[in-house]
Amino acid sequence: MYATNTLWVLLGAALVLFMTPGLALFYGGMLRAKNVLSVMMQNFYAMGIVTVIWALFAFSLVYGPSVAGGIIGNFKYVGLAKMANGLAGFAHLNVSPSAVMIFQLMFAIITLALISGGVAERMKFSSFVVFGILWLLLVYVPIAHWVFSPEGWLAKRGVLDFAGGTVVEMNSGFSTLAIVLVLGKRRGWPHEPMRPHSIPMSILGGGILWFGWFGFNAGSALGVNSVAVHAFVNTQLAAAAGLIAWMTYENFKEKVVTPLGAVSGAVAGMVAITPAAGFVSPMSSILIGLAAGVICALAVSVKYALKYDDSLDVVAVHGVGGFLGMLLLGCLAEKVADPAGANGLFFGGTHFFLVELMAIGVTLVYSFGMTYLISKVLDKTMGLRVKQTDEDRGLDVSLHGESAYTTN
Repeated sequence: MYATNTLWVLLGAALVLFMTPGLALFYGGMLRAKNVLSVMMQNFYAMGIVTVIWALFAFSLVYGPSVAGGIIGNFKYVGLAKMANGLAGFAHLNVSPSAVMIFQLMFAIITLALISGGVAERMKFSSFVVFGILWLLLVYVPIAHWVFSPEGWLAKRGVLDFAGGTVVEMNSGFSTLAIVLVLGKRRGWPHEPMRPHSIPMSILGGGILWFGWFGFNAGSALGVNSVAVHAFVNTQLAAAAGLIAWMTYENFKEKVVTPLGAVSGAVAGMVAITPAAGFVSPMSSILIGLAAGVICALAVSVKYALKYDDSLDVVAVHGVGGFLGMLLLGCLAEKVADPAGANGLFFGGTHFFLVELMAIGVTLVYSFGMTYLISKVLDKTMGLRVKQTDEDRGLDVSLHGESAYTTN
């Protein structure tokens, strides 16, 4: 089983990595043609810089033995050393520690990449480079240790988060809110039309995300077992329910059903099931997907009311979707699904529900607050925003010297 489980986790890692190019397509299609390459460049940059920092010391800070009462890991695994005897806190890990390391690396990559959708079309690439390094170390790494490491202070208090409702989804969503508040709105938003230039590209990217999400959730079981199967099934059910719910809401409100809305609904459903995939029943996963499809669609309109420019609705889909998923996990979790889990509020687990609320609050406050601080410092020193002429010209040519589309 050791070899089989290791193969399963490696397959999951490959699927999660494939999600980042899928995200680049999903995001790229929703932008204006002059900014497609800029967001793709940010996504591929995340694949590079996060990998190197993760191997050097970030992985150790997440999964090393805790210091300061579970606040951060130590430097035991710096340079990926001393992992042969297992990982701190994992008493019965029946999979290669290196497989866990590479699997979790892919989570860190896509979490940073998600933020690119919020800052699209007006952030300097040089600033995103520095931001990515600081954000990974000061925001992602601590929260990942608190929740994903068995020695983290939230994990020790009984917080459950199967595949990253806090670490990935809420973290990216509310970090995006913080940086776009500092960055400011795109020129002309919301009065000028900023329509997607290629819906087919976004649909293809959304399909890749759906495919990769099975690795994201089912791979988080860290083995070929009933929990992995359960998470796989729940992921499909929640995605389908989210798609149907968003379409229904859109048809009721706008009297039209859009392909981009359908794909967004599927993504919202998968976001919300991410923390709960291994801990709730299949029927509960449908309920979670339905709720996410409607609530995340409603949340998209909030940015217009509050006047913050989150270009591609990272806050509404990932921030709100992750929040909702953690909240409903606190209500709908059942030990029948996973004996190592817990019973939620609807099954007598009042204490567990309160613990999940604590994790929600801590993640929201820390990710928003620390990201806002990082963004303010960078804005005051190197500046976050491109020049007006570069923004008008488009970031592809002005920052990267290439264009996605050429005419002969």
